[in-house]
Amino acid sequence: MDLTKVTTKTSPFGDGDKFYETVFLVDTGATDSMVPAPELEKIGIKKEGKMAYELANGEVKEYPYGLVRIEFMGEITAGRVIFGEPGSEPLLGVTALESVGIIIDPANKTLKRLPAIPLK
Repeated sequence: MDLTKVTTKTSPFGDGDKFYETVFLVDTGATDSMVPAPELEKIGIKKEGKMAYELANGEVKEYPYGLVRIEFMGEITAGRVIFGEPGSEPLLGVTALESVGIIIDPANKTLKRLPAIPLK
């Protein structure tokens, strides 16, 4: 199975000089996005709270999260980002995708823009 990846930039609100940009794995099974904690700390993202997350193997683990500006495919949104383990792969969660009207085309595993964001 092919994996879908997209270049994504995360940054604190109001500070365009500090950011973390790399290729993120698009994970429609993840609600929130995730970035290795050291990378978030380098750009000054503050921990706002903690949430329990269920991992792919069924284990439940608590992670701190912060709030960031998220940019990908020419779109900008904002959302919660998990402080992941050092060296972990950055993940772009479904909340960020849906908030800008982008879905994964299941036939070819590419990202596709909806003609309009549902508001019904």
